[in-house]
Amino acid sequence: MPIRNLPERWGGPSIVLHWLSLILVLALAIIGLLMSELPNSAFKVQVYALHKSLGLSVLGLTAVRLLWRLAAGSPGPVPGTPRWMHAAAQATHGALYALLLLMPLSGWLYNSASGFPLKFFGWFDVPALSGRDPQLKAFAHEAHEWLFIALAVLVTVHAAAALYHHYRRRDATLARMLPLAKPPAEGDGGRN
Repeated sequence: MPIRNLPERWGGPSIVLHWLSLILVLALAIIGLLMSELPNSAFKVQVYALHKSLGLSVLGLTAVRLLWRLAAGSPGPVPGTPRWMHAAAQATHGALYALLLLMPLSGWLYNSASGFPLKFFGWFDVPALSGRDPQLKAFAHEAHEWLFIALAVLVTVHAAAALYHHYRRRDATLARMLPLAKPPAEGDGGRN
């Protein structure tokens, strides 16, 4: 597996960063959906702290992904991909990156406007983005919830498109992001 991205496939760092992002986002979604139902306790505080630290991890990881993508480039579209499909994929990727930055930022802002301290996995303090502010807190909370819905929809569309490419079009779009997967059989690509 190459290090840098090649015109026909993603490199190792891009693949690792992609799947690590997915794992963190899924963990955040599960924790985020369940944590508000927990009874008030020290355990609930720990779960919230974990959610916040994982969110900051996604923020940092997304920044690294964007920098790596600028440095290493990205593969071109699989041969035979219609222009509109490639444009839709690029727009979806751009929106996903934006949401992966905005989601944790809105959570960080919500925490700051709530007046809660923020520690990254208990290792060090993270500075507040604002002072205590009830209106900003309400805005950031609502933004965080709507951004989550948008992210869930886009991740679902992204995964469905990858599966469509793999099983319906039978091209290498998904296989080049899975280091151990083999591309579909030749001669079947490009079906709509």
